Amino acid sequence: MKIVIRTLFWMLVMAVVPALALAADGAAGGADTAMNAGKAIGAGVAIGAAGLGCGIGMGLTAGNTTAGIARNPGAAGAMFTNFILGMVLIESVAIYGLLIAFLLMP
Repeated sequence: MKIVIRTLFWMLVMAVVPALALAADGAAGGADTAMNAGKAIGAGVAIGAAGLGCGIGMGLTAGNTTAGIARNPGAAGAMFTNFILGMVLIESVAIYGLLIAFLLMP
């Protein structure tokens, strides 16, 4: 329960701090500055989520392939081919996240 409360607190802090930073501009920036800030935050979230998911996926894939080859060395060729194909597909998701981040940048 403490972890949930701590997570919600930091999510609130992360939501409020950019608003306070934009409030220092006054009327000079207006809605356009807030929109650009939202795009920048969205780009950061997009590449962060893609990187996190791909890192976890690559780690699981590499670990399970290594364990499988250790258990059955005779199937190493077929496993390695599937390993490389899986890594390529996982990396393509990271590239899509990077593309979305570039498209969202102001």
